[in-house]
Amino acid sequence: MNLILFEPAELAAPLSRSDPRAAHLLGVLRRPEGGTFDAGVIDGPRGQGTLVQIGPDALTLRFTWGAAPPAPDPLTLLIGLPRPQTARDILREATSLGVAALHFFRPEKGESSYARSTLWSSGEWRRQLILGAEQAFATQLPAVTHDQSLAETIASLSRSASRIALDNYESPQPLSAVEMPSPVVLAFGPERGWSAGERVLLRAQGFAFAHLGPRVLRSETAVIATLAVVRAKLGLL
Repeated sequence: MNLILFEPAELAAPLSRSDPRAAHLLGVLRRPEGGTFDAGVIDGPRGQGTLVQIGPDALTLRFTWGAAPPAPDPLTLLIGLPRPQTARDILREATSLGVAALHFFRPEKGESSYARSTLWSSGEWRRQLILGAEQAFATQLPAVTHDQSLAETIASLSRSASRIALDNYESPQPLSAVEMPSPVVLAFGPERGWSAGERVLLRAQGFAFAHLGPRVLRSETAVIATLAVVRAKLGLL
């Protein structure tokens, strides 16, 4: 953890020694009583925490806060719902890279059981966001949905954003050649690829098709590579 994040409701309460954050403070950072560490409030400011007391069951902490961090980058991702482990990687890494929103849609060529994973039903997906933010020394978490169709997801988007769909098979140009004024919406198909109907829908909704070259990438790799190219084109690096 480069930054230890807390929910607003946790700030006034002792931190249980069974909490992974307490284990990190004592076992990894090796902070003694009076020691300080980098802390943040989820969707709030960053600052300094102080380990006031190490009790047998809990740690007593005190915080001082700085200014609120900048808003996330103006990037929204639409992703055909992948297998749970791939979704974990995307949730974590896309948060580290600062996207504003992640919308996992039900694809026509997807596996329906992925939507029933405990990743979504247990709330673990949010823990993956927090891990990504802590890695990036950030506090802002992206907005996330995971239970809509592609058409429903597109209908909820701003009409003013640049719209780009990644596709290895029917894209006329590389992503690096696409003009993309900010904000940007990026659509990724499922692991089995876009269906013919989804391609028709995307084109009708103003999505330009682009590719990342001749190699077929894993979903999580394609997301990271795409974000690197787009952030560079928008001057966000």
